[in-house]
Amino acid sequence: MNYEVVVVGGGIGGLTTAALLAARGVKVCLFERQSGPGGCVANFEHLGYVFEPTAGMYSGWEPGGIFERLFAELPVGPPEVDRLSPAYVVRLPDRTEIAVPDNPDHFEDNLRLAFPECFQAASAFYRQLAEIGHSAANDSAPSSETTAAHLADCSKRFRRFIDVQLQTFIQSASDQCSLRDAALALTTPLRGLWAIRGGAQTLADALGESLKKSGGSLRLNSPVLRLAYGSDGTPIGVDLLNGERVTATRAIVSNLTVWDTYGKLFGLSRTPSAISAQLKQLRAWGAYLLFLGMDRRAASRLSSTRMLVLTDWQENQSYAPVQAQFTLAAAPAWDARAPEGKLAVTVSTFTNAEDWFAFHEDETAHEEQDQSTLASVWSRLHAAMPELGDSVEVIETATPRTFYENTRRRLGMIGRPGGYLKLAEAESQFSRTVFPNVFLVGDTICSGPGLAGVSHSALALADILTSRT
Repeated sequence: MNYEVVVVGGGIGGLTTAALLAARGVKVCLFERQSGPGGCVANFEHLGYVFEPTAGMYSGWEPGGIFERLFAELPVGPPEVDRLSPAYVVRLPDRTEIAVPDNPDHFEDNLRLAFPECFQAASAFYRQLAEIGHSAANDSAPSSETTAAHLADCSKRFRRFIDVQLQTFIQSASDQCSLRDAALALTTPLRGLWAIRGGAQTLADALGESLKKSGGSLRLNSPVLRLAYGSDGTPIGVDLLNGERVTATRAIVSNLTVWDTYGKLFGLSRTPSAISAQLKQLRAWGAYLLFLGMDRRAASRLSSTRMLVLTDWQENQSYAPVQAQFTLAAAPAWDARAPEGKLAVTVSTFTNAEDWFAFHEDETAHEEQDQSTLASVWSRLHAAMPELGDSVEVIETATPRTFYENTRRRLGMIGRPGGYLKLAEAESQFSRTVFPNVFLVGDTICSGPGLAGVSHSALALADILTSRT
């Protein structure tokens, strides 16, 4: 069958691109290997609970934000959202809590109370971030300096306060990310974060509905095997696992990771050696998740339903998130997604994805690793948040293997890999590939954090494909 555009992968990036193109009159088909849309943000349902596999904090829902712009074009309404106030709370190992409010005017008072030892330097740092954030192109930020270089006059406590936030939102600590990235990650929450009723899955469902209402095709349970090539070596469409060939007359969009786009869709033999070398150097973090049931009454003991918890100062060493932090996201009472009297809670931690893919003859070793990690995270959770007591219970866990089995993402890795900017510079534009009619979209290549960043990249790509740039 022929389409103008074929989209491979039903994550938020692929769904947004396809929905926009269909709304603009483009004949488009999206292929997703799973039975439902959403990709790595798809909800997990078990024992009457509906869990989000994310921290549940979403930007871009303010008036004039990316999602208002998107849904203004689409034939469906947006999901229901509620502004988080505060956006979240950071808890340090000394039990200091710093609320990150949805109003920047209140934030300076919080910094003064939490970091009296370096308040002036901390305040100056955030003012510098605000100046960069107000620059349309962020040209005012030094591109060669790390964020850590601008924290020299701040205390270790404040630096770790910054590290736990950067790691959560852009998977990179202050000694690894640019000041430009830090400005985007740290000033966005001060403009507001939102919870989505039903989680990001609701956004995925709305985009899938929009695609179909606009006349596009959404084909679930349809794994794509590889690109299909013409006699001159140019991609002409995709070959499905069932043997079907689907052609694309205008473009092919990959919502797979950057590794899987080249390694699976293109094939290693068609990937230039320079890009293969870059891809081998790129790494992203894996996630280990605890899905918990919490007594509804226990929510009153938490200072926020969204908490970033630092559990170790890690003195005299570079920041290593695996044993130093976790994020707790409790579904609000208006979106309990749980049995009566309970709330669905997701605890997110970082893990080295490669560690979960050693060869084993059976699943015993993986199960042992899962149980060992569960015991470690469970211990750190209760040590850092003793107010939870016996009000929480483990419903299920998820490992990088879980993400791989559900999405086929390389090693189950999530988010933007470190060092991708080098590859992006080699490719000239973040969405382009070695073939002029094949494009990338998704969390491994977008320049901004979270679903808002992915959605911005999808809108930019839709504009390219419909000549609106």
